[in-house]
Amino acid sequence: MRLLLLNFLLSFAVFGQNNSTKTFIETLCSPSFHGRGYVNGGDSLAASYIAKSFQEIGLSPYEGGYFQEFRFPVQTFPGACELKMDGESLIPGVHFLVAPNSGPSCAEFDCKKGKSYRVVTCNMETLYKSTASFYPCPKNVILAVRSFGMNSDSLKIIKTRLRELSAFASVMEITRDKFTWSVSQTANAYPFVQVQDSVFERMNEGTIELHLETRLLKDHVTKNVIGYVPARKHAKKKPFLFITAHYDHLGRMGQASYFPGANDNASGNGMIFSIAQELVKNPLDDYNVVFIAFAGEEIGLLGSKYFVEHPLIPLKKIRFVLNLDIMGSGEEGITCVNSTLFKNEFERMVQLNDSSNYLPLIKPRGKAANSDHHFFTEAGVPAFFIYTMGPDKHYHDIFDTYDALTFDKFDKLQQLLLEFIRGF
Repeated sequence: MRLLLLNFLLSFAVFGQNNSTKTFIETLCSPSFHGRGYVNGGDSLAASYIAKSFQEIGLSPYEGGYFQEFRFPVQTFPGACELKMDGESLIPGVHFLVAPNSGPSCAEFDCKKGKSYRVVTCNMETLYKSTASFYPCPKNVILAVRSFGMNSDSLKIIKTRLRELSAFASVMEITRDKFTWSVSQTANAYPFVQVQDSVFERMNEGTIELHLETRLLKDHVTKNVIGYVPARKHAKKKPFLFITAHYDHLGRMGQASYFPGANDNASGNGMIFSIAQELVKNPLDDYNVVFIAFAGEEIGLLGSKYFVEHPLIPLKKIRFVLNLDIMGSGEEGITCVNSTLFKNEFERMVQLNDSSNYLPLIKPRGKAANSDHHFFTEAGVPAFFIYTMGPDKHYHDIFDTYDALTFDKFDKLQQLLLEFIRGF
Protein backbone atom coordinates (compact mmCIF):
# COMPACT_ATOMS: atom_id res chain seq x y z
CA MET A 1 0.00 0.00 0.00
CA ARG A 2 2.85 2.38 0.92
CA LEU A 3 4.57 1.70 -2.42
CA LEU A 4 1.36 2.38 -4.34
CA LEU A 5 0.86 5.60 -2.39
CA LEU A 6 4.44 6.69 -3.06
CA ASN A 7 4.09 6.01 -6.80
CA PHE A 8 0.82 7.96 -6.83
CA LEU A 9 2.42 10.92 -5.07
CA LEU A 10 5.42 10.89 -7.41
CA SER A 11 3.15 10.73 -10.45
CA PHE A 12 1.07 13.57 -9.07
CA ALA A 13 4.18 15.67 -8.46
CA VAL A 14 5.48 15.09 -12.00
CA PHE A 15 2.03 15.83 -13.44
CA GLY A 16 1.91 19.08 -11.47
CA GLN A 17 5.40 20.08 -12.57
CA ASN A 18 4.61 19.34 -16.22
CA ASN A 19 1.51 21.51 -15.97
CA SER A 20 3.46 24.39 -14.44
CA THR A 21 6.11 24.11 -17.16
CA LYS A 22 3.54 24.15 -19.94
CA THR A 23 1.80 27.12 -18.34
CA PHE A 24 5.18 28.88 -18.18
CA ILE A 25 5.78 28.23 -21.89
CA GLU A 26 2.25 29.19 -22.94
CA THR A 27 2.51 32.46 -21.00
CA LEU A 28 5.81 33.41 -22.64
CA CYS A 29 4.37 33.09 -26.15
CA SER A 30 1.02 34.71 -25.39
CA PRO A 31 0.01 38.00 -27.07
CA SER A 32 0.51 39.90 -23.80
CA PHE A 33 4.29 39.35 -24.16
CA HIS A 34 4.25 40.77 -27.71
CA GLY A 35 6.59 38.15 -29.16
CA ARG A 36 9.26 38.98 -26.53
CA GLY A 37 10.65 41.67 -28.80
CA TYR A 38 11.05 45.42 -28.75
CA VAL A 39 7.56 46.75 -29.39
CA ASN A 40 5.42 47.41 -26.28
CA GLY A 41 8.36 46.38 -24.09
CA GLY A 42 7.87 42.68 -24.83
CA ASP A 43 11.40 41.66 -23.88
CA SER A 44 11.23 43.50 -20.54
CA LEU A 45 7.88 41.90 -19.70
CA ALA A 46 9.34 38.47 -20.45
CA ALA A 47 12.49 39.12 -18.40
CA SER A 48 10.43 40.16 -15.37
CA TYR A 49 8.18 37.11 -15.71
CA ILE A 50 11.14 34.72 -15.97
CA ALA A 51 12.88 36.30 -12.96
CA LYS A 52 9.68 36.05 -10.91
CA SER A 53 9.27 32.40 -11.98
CA PHE A 54 12.90 31.65 -11.05
CA GLN A 55 12.28 33.12 -7.61
CA GLU A 56 9.04 31.20 -7.11
CA ILE A 57 10.63 27.81 -7.77
CA GLY A 58 13.54 28.57 -5.44
CA LEU A 59 16.38 29.63 -7.73
CA SER A 60 18.69 32.03 -5.92
CA PRO A 61 19.71 35.37 -7.44
CA TYR A 62 23.39 35.56 -8.22
CA GLU A 63 25.22 38.24 -6.23
CA GLY A 64 22.02 39.93 -5.17
CA GLY A 65 20.05 40.17 -8.40
CA TYR A 66 18.47 38.22 -11.24
CA PHE A 67 19.37 40.67 -14.03
CA GLN A 68 22.40 41.63 -16.11
CA GLU A 69 21.62 44.71 -18.21
CA PHE A 70 23.14 45.65 -21.56
CA ARG A 71 22.25 47.85 -24.54
CA PHE A 72 22.05 47.80 -28.32
CA PRO A 73 20.25 49.54 -31.22
CA VAL A 74 17.24 47.84 -32.83
CA GLN A 75 14.82 48.73 -35.62
CA THR A 76 11.15 48.35 -34.62
CA PHE A 77 7.69 48.50 -36.21
CA PRO A 78 5.46 49.89 -33.46
CA GLY A 79 2.54 51.31 -35.44
CA ALA A 80 0.87 50.83 -38.78
CA CYS A 81 1.97 47.90 -40.94
CA GLU A 82 -0.51 47.84 -43.82
CA LEU A 83 -0.25 46.90 -47.48
CA LYS A 84 -3.14 47.10 -49.94
CA MET A 85 -3.30 45.80 -53.51
CA ASP A 86 -6.35 46.62 -55.62
CA GLY A 87 -7.98 47.90 -52.44
CA GLU A 88 -7.50 44.53 -50.69
CA SER A 89 -5.72 44.59 -47.33
CA LEU A 90 -3.01 41.92 -47.26
CA ILE A 91 -2.34 39.92 -44.09
CA PRO A 92 1.07 40.62 -42.51
CA GLY A 93 3.11 37.45 -42.03
CA VAL A 94 0.88 35.57 -44.49
CA HIS A 95 0.82 37.66 -47.67
CA PHE A 96 3.67 40.04 -46.97
CA LEU A 97 6.61 40.74 -44.67
CA VAL A 98 8.49 43.92 -43.93
CA ALA A 99 12.28 43.62 -44.12
CA PRO A 100 13.76 43.87 -40.59
CA ASN A 101 15.77 46.97 -41.57
CA SER A 102 13.01 48.58 -43.63
CA GLY A 103 12.48 52.30 -43.49
CA PRO A 104 9.03 53.91 -43.15
CA SER A 105 6.59 54.71 -45.92
CA CYS A 106 6.39 58.29 -44.69
CA ALA A 107 8.19 60.88 -42.64
CA GLU A 108 8.21 60.07 -38.93
CA PHE A 109 6.43 63.37 -38.15
CA ASP A 110 3.66 62.74 -40.72
CA CYS A 111 2.68 59.08 -40.80
CA LYS A 112 -1.07 59.12 -40.26
CA LYS A 113 -2.01 57.53 -43.55
CA GLY A 114 -0.65 55.28 -46.28
CA LYS A 115 1.26 56.29 -49.36
CA SER A 116 0.45 55.28 -52.91
CA TYR A 117 3.26 53.73 -54.97
CA ARG A 118 3.39 52.94 -58.66
CA VAL A 119 4.79 49.41 -59.05
CA VAL A 120 7.62 49.11 -61.58
CA THR A 121 8.84 45.57 -62.23
CA CYS A 122 12.60 45.54 -62.79
CA ASN A 123 14.07 43.99 -65.92
CA MET A 124 16.10 41.12 -64.50
CA GLU A 125 18.87 41.17 -67.12
CA THR A 126 19.42 44.87 -66.54
CA LEU A 127 19.30 44.47 -62.77
CA TYR A 128 21.69 41.50 -62.86
CA LYS A 129 24.36 43.73 -64.43
CA SER A 130 23.93 46.79 -62.24
CA THR A 131 21.48 48.96 -60.30
CA ALA A 132 22.72 52.08 -62.09
CA SER A 133 19.81 52.15 -64.56
CA PHE A 134 17.31 52.43 -61.72
CA TYR A 135 18.93 55.46 -60.09
CA PRO A 136 17.51 57.91 -59.25
CA CYS A 137 14.13 56.38 -58.44
CA PRO A 138 11.04 58.60 -58.17
CA LYS A 139 9.66 58.85 -54.62
CA ASN A 140 6.26 57.50 -55.69
CA VAL A 141 7.70 54.34 -57.33
CA ILE A 142 8.35 50.96 -55.68
CA LEU A 143 10.70 48.64 -57.59
CA ALA A 144 9.44 45.05 -57.79
CA VAL A 145 12.03 42.26 -58.13
CA ARG A 146 11.31 38.53 -58.54
CA SER A 147 13.74 36.46 -56.44
CA PHE A 148 12.87 33.00 -57.80
CA GLY A 149 13.25 30.93 -60.95
CA MET A 150 17.05 31.12 -61.12
CA ASN A 151 20.05 29.13 -59.96
CA SER A 152 21.69 29.74 -56.60
CA ASP A 153 24.61 31.77 -57.96
CA SER A 154 22.28 34.11 -59.85
CA LEU A 155 20.04 34.40 -56.81
CA LYS A 156 22.97 35.54 -54.67
CA ILE A 157 23.68 38.33 -57.15
CA ILE A 158 20.01 39.38 -57.26
CA LYS A 159 19.89 39.44 -53.45
CA THR A 160 22.92 41.73 -53.51
CA ARG A 161 21.20 43.97 -56.05
CA LEU A 162 18.12 44.12 -53.80
CA ARG A 163 20.26 45.44 -50.96
CA GLU A 164 21.83 47.98 -53.32
CA LEU A 165 18.41 49.13 -54.57
CA SER A 166 17.11 49.56 -51.03
CA ALA A 167 19.74 52.23 -50.39
CA PHE A 168 18.03 54.66 -52.78
CA ALA A 169 14.55 53.28 -53.59
CA SER A 170 11.45 51.65 -52.14
CA VAL A 171 11.66 47.93 -52.93
CA MET A 172 9.24 45.02 -53.19
CA GLU A 173 10.74 41.52 -53.35
CA ILE A 174 8.42 38.98 -54.97
CA THR A 175 9.12 35.56 -53.50
CA ARG A 176 7.87 31.99 -53.42
CA ASP A 177 9.85 31.09 -50.30
CA LYS A 178 8.41 30.46 -46.87
CA PHE A 179 8.33 33.72 -44.94
CA THR A 180 11.07 33.93 -42.31
CA TRP A 181 11.53 37.13 -40.31
CA SER A 182 14.42 38.43 -38.20
CA VAL A 183 15.61 41.54 -36.34
CA SER A 184 18.00 44.31 -37.38
CA GLN A 185 20.25 46.78 -35.58
CA THR A 186 20.15 49.17 -38.55
CA ALA A 187 17.44 51.05 -40.46
CA ASN A 188 17.11 51.93 -44.15
CA ALA A 189 15.69 55.22 -45.34
CA TYR A 190 13.20 53.53 -47.70
CA PRO A 191 10.56 50.82 -47.21
CA PHE A 192 11.39 47.24 -48.22
CA VAL A 193 8.64 44.61 -48.31
CA GLN A 194 8.42 40.98 -49.37
CA VAL A 195 5.24 39.78 -51.09
CA GLN A 196 4.22 36.26 -52.02
CA ASP A 197 4.18 35.70 -55.77
CA SER A 198 0.71 34.12 -55.59
CA VAL A 199 -0.61 37.44 -54.23
CA PHE A 200 1.40 39.68 -56.57
CA GLU A 201 0.14 37.79 -59.63
CA ARG A 202 -3.45 38.68 -58.71
CA MET A 203 -2.74 42.41 -58.90
CA ASN A 204 -4.65 44.16 -61.68
CA GLU A 205 -3.80 47.77 -60.99
CA GLY A 206 -0.25 49.02 -61.15
CA THR A 207 -0.29 50.69 -57.75
CA ILE A 208 -0.19 49.69 -54.10
CA GLU A 209 -0.99 51.47 -50.86
CA LEU A 210 1.67 51.11 -48.12
CA HIS A 211 1.41 52.46 -44.58
CA LEU A 212 4.46 51.55 -42.53
CA GLU A 213 5.63 53.19 -39.31
CA THR A 214 9.10 52.46 -37.95
CA ARG A 215 11.24 53.54 -35.03
CA LEU A 216 14.95 52.91 -34.51
CA LEU A 217 15.71 52.42 -30.81
CA LYS A 218 19.29 53.64 -30.70
CA ASP A 219 20.09 52.59 -27.13
CA HIS A 220 17.64 49.88 -26.13
CA VAL A 221 18.14 48.44 -22.63
CA THR A 222 17.50 44.74 -22.11
CA LYS A 223 18.46 42.06 -19.56
CA ASN A 224 19.89 38.58 -19.22
CA VAL A 225 18.04 36.73 -16.44
CA ILE A 226 20.21 34.67 -14.10
CA GLY A 227 19.42 32.29 -11.23
CA TYR A 228 21.34 29.45 -9.65
CA VAL A 229 21.33 26.43 -7.39
CA PRO A 230 24.37 26.32 -5.07
CA ALA A 231 26.20 23.04 -4.64
CA ARG A 232 25.07 21.11 -1.60
CA LYS A 233 28.28 21.78 0.36
CA HIS A 234 31.11 24.33 0.14
CA ALA A 235 29.44 26.06 -2.80
CA LYS A 236 31.95 28.94 -2.91
CA LYS A 237 34.75 26.49 -3.66
CA LYS A 238 32.89 24.46 -6.27
CA PRO A 239 32.92 24.92 -10.09
CA PHE A 240 29.85 25.72 -12.19
CA LEU A 241 27.61 24.12 -14.78
CA PHE A 242 25.53 26.46 -16.97
CA ILE A 243 22.08 25.63 -18.40
CA THR A 244 21.03 28.33 -20.85
CA ALA A 245 18.34 29.32 -23.37
CA HIS A 246 17.53 32.60 -25.07
CA TYR A 247 14.16 34.11 -24.22
CA ASP A 248 14.02 36.93 -26.78
CA HIS A 249 12.16 36.54 -30.05
CA LEU A 250 11.12 38.78 -32.96
CA GLY A 251 8.31 40.75 -31.38
CA ARG A 252 5.65 42.61 -33.34
CA MET A 253 5.52 43.68 -36.98
CA GLY A 254 2.96 46.40 -36.40
CA GLN A 255 0.31 46.17 -33.72
CA ALA A 256 -1.88 43.70 -35.63
CA SER A 257 0.62 40.82 -35.87
CA TYR A 258 3.25 39.25 -33.65
CA PHE A 259 5.66 36.32 -33.71
CA PRO A 260 4.86 34.05 -30.72
CA GLY A 261 8.17 32.16 -30.70
CA ALA A 262 6.74 29.09 -28.98
CA ASN A 263 9.27 26.53 -30.18
CA ASP A 264 11.90 29.25 -30.64
CA ASN A 265 12.40 29.63 -27.80
CA ALA A 266 9.71 29.65 -25.14
CA SER A 267 10.13 25.87 -25.18
CA GLY A 268 13.84 26.13 -24.34
CA ASN A 269 13.05 28.37 -21.39
CA GLY A 270 10.45 25.83 -20.34
CA MET A 271 13.12 23.13 -20.35
CA ILE A 272 15.54 25.09 -18.15
CA PHE A 273 12.59 25.98 -15.88
CA SER A 274 11.70 22.28 -15.59
CA ILE A 275 15.30 21.18 -14.97
CA ALA A 276 15.73 23.95 -12.40
CA GLN A 277 12.75 22.67 -10.41
CA GLU A 278 14.40 19.26 -10.14
CA LEU A 279 17.80 20.61 -9.11
CA VAL A 280 16.31 22.97 -6.54
CA LYS A 281 14.81 19.90 -4.85
CA ASN A 282 18.00 17.87 -5.17
CA PRO A 283 21.15 20.00 -5.71
CA LEU A 284 24.41 18.59 -7.01
CA ASP A 285 27.16 17.80 -4.54
CA ASP A 286 30.11 19.06 -6.56
CA TYR A 287 28.75 21.78 -8.86
CA ASN A 288 26.88 25.03 -8.64
CA VAL A 289 24.32 25.13 -11.45
CA VAL A 290 23.59 28.48 -13.11
CA PHE A 291 20.49 29.03 -15.25
CA ILE A 292 20.59 31.91 -17.73
CA ALA A 293 17.80 33.14 -19.99
CA PHE A 294 19.69 35.22 -22.53
CA ALA A 295 18.36 38.34 -24.25
CA GLY A 296 19.41 39.52 -27.70
CA GLU A 297 20.09 36.13 -29.31
CA GLU A 298 17.95 36.77 -32.38
CA ILE A 299 19.78 39.99 -33.16
CA GLY A 300 23.27 38.48 -33.09
CA LEU A 301 23.88 36.42 -29.90
CA LEU A 302 24.29 39.70 -28.05
CA GLY A 303 23.26 38.53 -24.57
CA SER A 304 25.72 35.66 -24.40
CA LYS A 305 28.43 37.80 -26.00
CA TYR A 306 27.92 40.43 -23.33
CA PHE A 307 28.04 37.83 -20.56
CA VAL A 308 31.26 36.28 -21.85
CA GLU A 309 32.83 39.74 -22.12
CA HIS A 310 31.47 40.76 -18.68
CA PRO A 311 31.33 37.44 -16.80
CA LEU A 312 29.70 37.46 -13.39
CA ILE A 313 31.49 34.16 -12.80
CA PRO A 314 35.11 33.60 -13.92
CA LEU A 315 34.96 31.62 -17.17
CA LYS A 316 37.68 29.26 -15.96
CA LYS A 317 35.31 28.09 -13.22
CA ILE A 318 32.66 26.96 -15.73
CA ARG A 319 33.00 23.23 -16.39
CA PHE A 320 30.32 22.97 -19.11
CA VAL A 321 27.50 24.89 -20.80
CA LEU A 322 24.29 23.23 -22.04
CA ASN A 323 22.48 25.65 -24.37
CA LEU A 324 18.92 24.65 -25.29
CA ASP A 325 16.64 25.78 -28.11
CA ILE A 326 13.57 24.43 -29.95
CA MET A 327 12.57 21.93 -27.27
CA GLY A 328 8.91 21.57 -28.29
CA SER A 329 9.00 18.44 -30.44
CA GLY A 330 11.68 15.71 -30.67
CA GLU A 331 9.87 13.03 -32.65
CA GLU A 332 13.04 12.63 -34.74
CA GLY A 333 15.48 13.08 -31.86
CA ILE A 334 17.94 15.90 -31.15
CA THR A 335 20.97 17.50 -32.77
CA CYS A 336 24.03 18.20 -30.63
CA VAL A 337 26.25 21.05 -31.90
CA ASN A 338 29.92 20.87 -30.83
CA SER A 339 29.73 17.09 -30.46
CA THR A 340 32.91 16.73 -32.53
CA LEU A 341 34.77 19.13 -30.22
CA PHE A 342 33.84 17.48 -26.94
CA LYS A 343 33.78 13.81 -27.84
CA ASN A 344 33.89 12.37 -24.32
CA GLU A 345 30.81 14.30 -23.21
CA PHE A 346 29.02 13.42 -26.43
CA GLU A 347 29.78 9.72 -26.08
CA ARG A 348 28.49 9.81 -22.51
CA MET A 349 25.24 11.42 -23.62
CA VAL A 350 24.78 8.82 -26.37
CA GLN A 351 25.44 6.00 -23.90
CA LEU A 352 22.88 7.41 -21.46
CA ASN A 353 20.33 7.62 -24.26
CA ASP A 354 21.05 4.12 -25.53
CA SER A 355 20.73 2.57 -22.08
CA SER A 356 17.33 4.15 -21.38
CA ASN A 357 15.99 4.57 -24.93
CA TYR A 358 14.96 8.19 -24.31
CA LEU A 359 15.19 9.50 -27.89
CA PRO A 360 15.23 7.90 -31.35
CA LEU A 361 18.44 9.69 -32.36
CA ILE A 362 21.18 11.98 -31.09
CA LYS A 363 22.61 13.50 -34.24
CA PRO A 364 26.18 14.82 -34.05
CA ARG A 365 27.04 18.19 -35.52
CA GLY A 366 30.31 20.08 -35.54
CA LYS A 367 31.14 23.59 -34.48
CA ALA A 368 28.59 26.24 -35.50
CA ALA A 369 28.10 29.88 -34.47
CA ASN A 370 24.32 29.51 -34.44
CA SER A 371 23.32 30.13 -30.81
CA ASP A 372 24.44 31.26 -27.37
CA HIS A 373 26.97 28.48 -26.84
CA HIS A 374 29.25 30.08 -29.46
CA PHE A 375 31.02 32.79 -27.48
CA PHE A 376 31.58 30.41 -24.55
CA THR A 377 33.25 27.93 -26.86
CA GLU A 378 35.37 30.68 -28.42
CA ALA A 379 36.48 31.69 -24.92
CA GLY A 380 37.58 28.14 -24.11
CA VAL A 381 34.49 26.98 -22.19
CA PRO A 382 33.18 23.54 -23.28
CA ALA A 383 29.59 23.77 -24.51
CA PHE A 384 26.85 21.90 -26.34
CA PHE A 385 23.96 23.43 -28.23
CA ILE A 386 21.02 21.03 -28.33
CA TYR A 387 17.80 21.35 -30.33
CA THR A 388 15.04 18.89 -31.17
CA MET A 389 14.09 17.58 -34.61
CA GLY A 390 10.52 16.85 -35.66
CA PRO A 391 7.68 17.64 -38.05
CA ASP A 392 7.08 21.16 -36.67
CA LYS A 393 8.86 23.39 -39.21
CA HIS A 394 7.43 26.71 -38.04
CA TYR A 395 10.47 28.93 -37.59
CA HIS A 396 10.61 32.73 -37.35
CA ASP A 397 7.03 32.96 -38.58
CA ILE A 398 3.67 33.86 -37.10
CA PHE A 399 2.64 30.19 -36.94
CA ASP A 400 5.19 29.20 -34.25
CA THR A 401 2.43 29.06 -31.64
CA TYR A 402 1.93 27.17 -28.40
CA ASP A 403 -0.79 25.05 -30.01
CA ALA A 404 1.71 23.85 -32.64
CA LEU A 405 3.99 22.31 -29.98
CA THR A 406 3.70 18.55 -29.57
CA PHE A 407 5.94 18.11 -26.48
CA ASP A 408 6.40 14.60 -27.87
CA LYS A 409 9.82 13.96 -26.29
CA PHE A 410 9.94 16.83 -23.79
CA ASP A 411 9.81 14.66 -20.66
CA LYS A 412 12.23 12.06 -22.03
CA LEU A 413 14.68 14.75 -23.07
CA GLN A 414 14.45 16.36 -19.65
CA GLN A 415 15.34 13.03 -18.03
CA LEU A 416 18.29 12.56 -20.39
CA LEU A 417 19.62 16.08 -19.71
CA LEU A 418 19.24 15.60 -15.94
CA GLU A 419 21.17 12.35 -16.09
CA PHE A 420 23.84 14.05 -18.16
CA ILE A 421 24.08 16.97 -15.72
CA ARG A 422 24.24 14.71 -12.68
CA GLY A 423 27.06 12.75 -14.29
CA PHE A 424 29.61 15.56 -14.00
